Amino acid sequence: MTTDQDLPMDAQAATAVFAAKGIDVTPSKDQGVIKVVKRPGLDGDRPMIGDRVTIHYTGKLLSGKKFDCSRDRKEPFSFHVGKGQVLKAWDIAVLSMQRGEVCTFLCKPEYAYGPSGNPDKIPPSSSVVFEMELLKFEGEMLTDDCGVIRRIKVKGDGYSNPNDGASVDVHLEGSCDGRLFDCRDVSFIVGEAEDKGIPLGVDRAMDKMQKGECCVLYLKSKYGFGSEGKPEYKIGPDKDIVYDVILKDFKRVGRYYQAVVQYQRIISWLEMECGSGIETQKKIQDFVLTAHLNLALCFLRTKEFSQVVDNCNKVIEIDKHNEKALYRRGEARLLCNEFNLAMADFQQVLQVNPSNRAAHAQISICQSKIKEHHEQDKKTYANMFQKFAEQDAKTGPVKRRRDESVRSSMNGEVGIKRQRRSRDCLSKQ
Repeated sequence: MTTDQDLPMDAQAATAVFAAKGIDVTPSKDQGVIKVVKRPGLDGDRPMIGDRVTIHYTGKLLSGKKFDCSRDRKEPFSFHVGKGQVLKAWDIAVLSMQRGEVCTFLCKPEYAYGPSGNPDKIPPSSSVVFEMELLKFEGEMLTDDCGVIRRIKVKGDGYSNPNDGASVDVHLEGSCDGRLFDCRDVSFIVGEAEDKGIPLGVDRAMDKMQKGECCVLYLKSKYGFGSEGKPEYKIGPDKDIVYDVILKDFKRVGRYYQAVVQYQRIISWLEMECGSGIETQKKIQDFVLTAHLNLALCFLRTKEFSQVVDNCNKVIEIDKHNEKALYRRGEARLLCNEFNLAMADFQQVLQVNPSNRAAHAQISICQSKIKEHHEQDKKTYANMFQKFAEQDAKTGPVKRRRDESVRSSMNGEVGIKRQRRSRDCLSKQ
C-alpha cells in the first residue's frame, strides 16, 4: 500500500514525482492520469472496452487522507470498463493494466471529481491518488446464457445502433480453432443474417454495435453453426467459433407507416392484375406473397401484432411451408404472450428448415416463458386461497356472533308471543 509519507502535499509536486517514476496513460498525453507500476501483471492481455472488470482500490487525497477503500469493505468492485460507468480516470487506468497488476495513479481533477469535488470527502478541484489491483476481467455477455461474448477492440462513433430490420454493411472474419474460414465484406438485414450464411450470434450482436466499431465475438455452437456444423467451411458439429466484426455503416429502418401504405397499394394493384398464362400468374402470386411478408415485418416493428398474424396467415394460405411467414407469426404471438401458439409456429419453422438457429432460440424463450407463466399462476392461486382462508378466519367469529344474536332475538320473540297467547287465553276464560 502507498503510505502517507509517499504522497506529496501539492498537485505540482505530486505530478513531478509521478512523472519521474511512471508514465502518462491519457490518450491526449496531458498528464491527467499518470501511472506507476508497483507489481507487474501476470500476462500481456489487457481489458478491452466493455469488458466486465473486477478490482480492489484505495483512494487518497494528496494529504494522505484515505477517502474510500474496497478492501475495508472486504468486497471487490466490478464495472464495465470504457462505458462511462465510473470516473474517467478509472476507465483510462484499468484499460492500461494487466491481470494481477497493482498500480498507483495520480488523477487530475478533470479526470476525477472535477471542480465540485465530493461533499464531505473531496475538496473542489482536487487531484487524487488511487491504488488499484486488477483481479480479473471478462468479455461483455450479450445473451443471458453466455452464448455470445463481445470484446471491443475499437470503439464506434456516436450513440446510435442498428435496430431490428436495419440494413448493415460489415466486414467479417470468422475463425475456428485458430483457422480462418470466412473473410468478406457483406450487407444484410438485421434479423435475417442467416440468409447470407452469417451465424445467429453475429446477427444478435448488431443492435449493440456502433458505426466504426471493431469487436471480437466469441460464439458458443448454439449461436454459431450448431449441431449441423458448416461443411462448406469445414466446421464440424457443436464447434465454438470466433468472429472479428467491423460495422462499416448501417441504415436504421423507419417510416413504417409510409411503407405499409405502399405495400397495401402494391397488393391492391396486383390483385386486380389478371395476367395471362401460368408463368405470369406465378410471378404475380410471388409478388403478393413478398408484399404480405413485408407488411408483416412493418406491423411487427410498429407492434400491431394482430396485423402481423393476418398478413402471415394470407401467405400461409397460399404457401403453408413459408418459413418467414411462420417465423414472423411466431414472433408476433410471442410478443402477445401467446406462448404455446408461438412455439407451435417456431416448431413448424424447424420442420421446414431444421437448421434455423433463430427458431431454436425462440423455442427456448417460449419454454422459459411458459414455465414462468405457470409458476406465476401457482403463486397467484396460492395467494388467492390464502387470502380466502384468512378472510374466513376473520369473518368466522363475527358470523357466529351474528348467528347467535339472531337466534337469541328469535327466541325472545317466540317467548313474547307465547306470553301474549297465555294472557289472551286467561282473558277469554
